Amino acid sequence: MIKWIFFDVGSTLVDETEAYDHRAREMIGNTSITFKDFDDVRIALAKQGLDGNSAAIKHFGLTKTRWHSEDEVPYSDAHSTLTALVDKGYKLGIIANQKLGTAERLEFWGLHQYFDVIAASAEIGYAKPDKEIFEKAFELAGCTAVESIMVGDRLDNDIIPAKAIGMKTVWVKNGLAQYQSAEFGEGVADYQVNSLSEILSIL
Repeated sequence: MIKWIFFDVGSTLVDETEAYDHRAREMIGNTSITFKDFDDVRIALAKQGLDGNSAAIKHFGLTKTRWHSEDEVPYSDAHSTLTALVDKGYKLGIIANQKLGTAERLEFWGLHQYFDVIAASAEIGYAKPDKEIFEKAFELAGCTAVESIMVGDRLDNDIIPAKAIGMKTVWVKNGLAQYQSAEFGEGVADYQVNSLSEILSIL
């Protein structure tokens, strides 16, 4: 029986589109690469099942600039979906690769109130896909893998490692995952959804 639902943050609860675009514009600022060039390549690489942004940076030989957290905003259905899940009796947690200050950012976005456990890489000392960050979240929550479900946008960081340790999984196709074929998730994710609110039809 599922008691806990764990969420990734970026491109799962929070729309990072403008933050990624801001970084892209800065990286290509003194090059001959246009934003369209970069955007076309990251989408093409995402369609191949890769982490499109990171793969595009490597493709062009660019150096990452700082991350602009101020550009991140919760998805429009984040609050209503989390409220509904809490009302259904689920406990909610975070398992995410995030820089320091995840709790404060969640508070700023008005999302902190929904979560009983926050396992973020900068504070925990482990990062996905390592199993240790998942195990630490279970320890904090007082639950087991089989009592929990992982919701995330990336197959490599969220779905595959969660599935490997016995969690149920929901692949939410936000961000660049929207361009990825459902075939990538077949036999990997237990469920596939195109938005957070679709989770309510599963849980």
